[in-house]
Amino acid sequence: MKSLLTICLLLISTEASARVHQSGRHHATTLATKTLRQTALTRAQSREAERRLSDLGYWTGAVDGRFDLATRSALIAFQKWEGRPITGQLTLDEVEALRTSASPKAREPGYSHVEVDLDRQVLLVVNDKGNVRVLPVSTGSEKSFTDKGQTSIAYTPRGRFLVYDKVVGWEKGPFRSMYYSNYISGGVAIHGYHAVPNQPESHGCIRIPIFAAREVSKLMPIGTIVLVYDKVSFVSGRSWAENPERKQAALLWNKNVDH
Repeated sequence: MKSLLTICLLLISTEASARVHQSGRHHATTLATKTLRQTALTRAQSREAERRLSDLGYWTGAVDGRFDLATRSALIAFQKWEGRPITGQLTLDEVEALRTSASPKAREPGYSHVEVDLDRQVLLVVNDKGNVRVLPVSTGSEKSFTDKGQTSIAYTPRGRFLVYDKVVGWEKGPFRSMYYSNYISGGVAIHGYHAVPNQPESHGCIRIPIFAAREVSKLMPIGTIVLVYDKVSFVSGRSWAENPERKQAALLWNKNVDH
């Protein structure tokens, strides 16, 4: 009787172990499948993703099938706009999300201008038809910092601005890290920078990827309207767009204040 009981217990134990082992293998297979889904892309899928990013309005640079710095930047802008995890990694999940996503829309279409969405941390170059080109940015961290003995808050102002001054190439003097600066308010400029973190990290300026800075500067001549906003603040620039004399007066005022 004891022998029979022992055999039964051994059979039960063996069956339970087999179930645990099978479950573990199933879990491992699931993880492996998920990892493969996230990392293994064909060349055709990579080209499709880059083309789709460009068609949606994200700034990819040349659509050449290479996942280079510009394409990664475009993917980050897409992830920011859509509220997805900001990884900068092109996966099958991202490709599928791109297939079903729509182009970003300007907050105020109908005229040429630039928008900076502080919540999403993106910049939109908007033409008069409402089409956009989108870049990731990094704006003021809103932390305190000290420069030349003076403590300030790293704040990017919200509101309606005009590009009133520009610098071609690298800044001279203490701001040599700023590339193709487009000044919109005091010392605050939209400019290329060697590092554009996924979160606000600047002293107040609006950093854009350095590879796009020269072309962005060409698209932002003196007098370009720039709208900087978050979820609780927005100022329309339409009155400036529809009234050139009013815009010119504001531009002259900005230049005089700065100088």
